[in-house]
This record gives sequence, C-alpha cells and structure tokens, in this order.
Amino acid sequence: MSGIAMHFRPEEIIGRQVVVVANLAPRKMRGIESNGMILMAEDKAGKLHFVNPSEAVEPGSGVS
Repeated sequence: MSGIAMHFRPEEIIGRQVVVVANLAPRKMRGIESNGMILMAEDKAGKLHFVNPSEAVEPGSGVS
C-alpha cells in the first residue's frame, strides 16, 4: 500500500533501494493493511523524491 502511485510507474521503482519505515503499527488504508511506509522527500513543486543511500547497501540495513 503506497501513496506514491500518482507519482511513479511501477517500472520506475523496480530495483531501486529505498528507505522503508517498517516498525509502524498496522493500519487499514482503503481496506488494505499497511505495516510501514516508504520514506520520501517532497520539493516545493510537490514532486516526490526517494530518500535513498548514495551507494548500494545490503537490503535490510539499518538507518541511523
């Protein structure tokens, strides 16, 4: 479940490393259970940008 569908086509994000906040309490959104969120930055024009590492890291790496 993600609110970024208006901004990105699925093929644009396949294979990208993203920061996911995964320790959130489950929440139903539009009838679908969500357990986390993709961390994004929004510029002044309302365009979303992925928050991601500048170099590849192992999947599941922590964020500090």
